[in-house]
Formats: sequence, C-alpha cells, structure tokens
Amino acid sequence: MKPYVVRLERLVNSMSNLESKKLNQGLRKGRIRAKISGTSERPRLSVSISNMHISVQIIDDVKQNTIVSSTTVGSKLTGTTTEKAAFIGTDIAKKAKKSKIDTVVFDRNGHKYAKRLSALADAARKEGLRF
Repeated sequence: MKPYVVRLERLVNSMSNLESKKLNQGLRKGRIRAKISGTSERPRLSVSISNMHISVQIIDDVKQNTIVSSTTVGSKLTGTTTEKAAFIGTDIAKKAKKSKIDTVVFDRNGHKYAKRLSALADAARKEGLRF
C-alpha cells in the first residue's frame, strides 16, 4: 500500500464523524471542480447549501467575476428548504436571462443531486436555463 494512503487512513481513523464528513465533501468538491470551469459563453452555476439558506452564483472563471447571484439570506421567504430552492432557481434563471445567459455548467459543490439541489435545477430549467 502506498504511504500517502496509509497516512490518510490514519488521519481519517483519528477524526470525529463531522471532520471526516467535511473531508469527504471537500474531496468530492475538488474532483468536481477539476472537471468543470465556467467561460464567458458558458459560465458556471455554483450552488451553496446550508441547513437554513441557499445561495447561487453564476461565475465566469476566465475573467474571475460573478455575473449574477441570488440568495435566501436576508429575504422573507417561508417554507421548506426545497421550496426556497425552487424559488431561488426561478430567480437565478430570470436574472440570467436579463444578462443574456442561456446555458451554464452546473457545479453542485460536492452535494448529492437530490431534493433541494434537484428542485433548484428543475425550477431553473423551467425558466429556460439550459445545463
């Protein structure tokens, strides 16, 4: 067995459950980001999900700037996080249309494509955003 694998196993065995979950999510996020990148023709739609809030950005990685963003932080939205995600999906798609963006690359940030994430993506697709 390679030495770095043995060191990683020792590190994971000495971690708490939360620390190992964060490590695994970081590794998944790194694998995803290594494969995708946003350009000016097809920017990256990055999704950040916490227990209470959802934030979405459309990013041009070549110019290193955020084109459009939407979040539930500071808004008066009520309902489940899945309903909030659907609202944010429609909102980001409308803002993207105003900025003349119709296709994006979807960056799920290490999260599973289920429930909140799929509700956001479906709502954005209904508004005409393609990915």
